[in-house]
Amino acid sequence: MKAVLVREFGAPEVLRAEEVADPRPAAGELLVAVEAAGVNFIDVYRRSGAYPGPLPFIPGAEAAGVVIALGPETDEAACRHRVGDRVAWANQPGGYAELAVIPAHRAVPVPDGLTCRSAAAVLLQGMTAHYLTHDTYPVRPGDTVLVHAAAGGMGLLLTQLARLRGGRVIGTVSTAEKEKAARAAGAWQVLRHGQDDIATAVRELTDGEGVAAVYDGVGAPTFDASLDSLRPRGTLAVFGQAGGRVPPVDLQRLNAAGSVFVTRPNLDHHIATAGELAHRAADVFGLVAGGRIDLHIGGSFPLERAGEAHRALESRASTGKLLLTTSTTNGDTP
Repeated sequence: MKAVLVREFGAPEVLRAEEVADPRPAAGELLVAVEAAGVNFIDVYRRSGAYPGPLPFIPGAEAAGVVIALGPETDEAACRHRVGDRVAWANQPGGYAELAVIPAHRAVPVPDGLTCRSAAAVLLQGMTAHYLTHDTYPVRPGDTVLVHAAAGGMGLLLTQLARLRGGRVIGTVSTAEKEKAARAAGAWQVLRHGQDDIATAVRELTDGEGVAAVYDGVGAPTFDASLDSLRPRGTLAVFGQAGGRVPPVDLQRLNAAGSVFVTRPNLDHHIATAGELAHRAADVFGLVAGGRIDLHIGGSFPLERAGEAHRALESRASTGKLLLTTSTTNGDTP
């Protein structure tokens, strides 16, 4: 099969498509013909060595495709999947390939009315946005929240989910084009990095009170503004570090900011059981299939152009979700 391999940590150039042996599923595993894989910052962290692991490896923590085989002694009824079923997964390795082996209990069914391409575009980020807005800080009707990078794949989903829960979203973006995308997703107000003093502007927009929660996937560049934007007893959820790792924080700052809360949540801890994974995935897929969440796919690339997809993601030049597609799909490439 064709797969993208990382043989050394580094820049996007280390992503190389190669011919490798087809994987074989073991007991309790599925062999899946991949149709599309999501491109996420977790892939960037692992490729660069920020999250080190054994080399070589096939990146790709999110994908969807068709089951073509079950591992030996794997009972279809027990694993709930059959040959020919469409499945998707998140936070499992190996998606940047034509074939992938996935533990059956970590795969979720792709419902009728949703393509594998759409499933791969929404599952990881959709479940992340879901737990952030439903569990980390459950948005309540009338809440105002701040979403950084509001025109990215995560930002667009967070904005829509917060709105569905009755919240009012202030988004931050870097360009006029991204401002349009954030407003189209339902952002109430949009601030521009490099032009607006984010914390001051947030205070003005909220009559001096601040926001109930900040959802921050950027990290170091936005952390101070995020903390300064909170209302008393507000919540700052730093769920990523696209702009760099946040330095150690003096806890006294949380007192001075109004007894605020800071957390660094992770998707794995919110899909730890098969039941929670199934529930969260079904909620996300249902919202998309029912037309309550719009997906914005900013571009799709063949496996051979995985490095180009990473460069687009890291440059912040893209809006929406980026995908890699295999020869079984016909995604439009930008």
